[in-house]
Amino acid sequence: MAKRRIQLHGFNNLTKALSFNIYDLCYATNEEQREDYIAYIDEAYNAERLTQILTDVSQIIGANILNIARQDYDPQGASVTILIAEGPVEPGTTITSAAPGPLPETVLAHLDKSHITVHTYPESHPHDGICTFRADIDVATCGVISPLKALNYLIHSFESDIVTVDYRVRGFTRDVRGRKHFIDHKITSIQDYFSRDTKNSYEMIDVNVYQENLFHTKMCLKEFELDNYLFGLHADDLPMQQRRRIERRLRKEMQELFYGRNL
Repeated sequence: MAKRRIQLHGFNNLTKALSFNIYDLCYATNEEQREDYIAYIDEAYNAERLTQILTDVSQIIGANILNIARQDYDPQGASVTILIAEGPVEPGTTITSAAPGPLPETVLAHLDKSHITVHTYPESHPHDGICTFRADIDVATCGVISPLKALNYLIHSFESDIVTVDYRVRGFTRDVRGRKHFIDHKITSIQDYFSRDTKNSYEMIDVNVYQENLFHTKMCLKEFELDNYLFGLHADDLPMQQRRRIERRLRKEMQELFYGRNL
């Protein structure tokens, strides 16, 4: 039998915030390859692609798009802003575009009293060949819609080697009897909402503070195939000693990102 829903007084004032740090790693042997990697990332996650990702997120969580603004930058980066409402879109609503913003590669989406943001940070390290692409994503909603519905989609939308996820329910709402509710759904871990294939693909560690309605999960991709991390070259083309050195360097980088400290 389905659990009886809480009868709320007026608007549901709970804020549900889902935050990601997603990392994709690769190895490039020279400056040309590093520049090609940055160009690839800039094309793969340009304003158009990021807009589509946010549009899909809006549909998944049940929000309606009111406004879209996007801008690509030279030499690299993009910004996108999407205004979203929980209720139906009013007839005659127009879609407009905005002027460039200050952030190099940014996506920002607003729900009424809520928002979706994505910031991307591609970087390379000339001294050791490691290139890192980081995407910071925040989905915060007020009312009955839940950002957890977009959890698996967002992880699969990016080439995710390392992921840290935070979920927090803030504020309170009242039922018709005046009783405050600080959360309106059951959750013991963010892992409760991962699909089976996501759980099978990643090693995970939880840090949960139940009394604060705060949930944190770290994820590290289990499968390691060197060719998936080489940009512009193949493992078979490298001497065995160099392959082992590159693999050790990549694994060390992944562990440092996973644990959040230098090893």
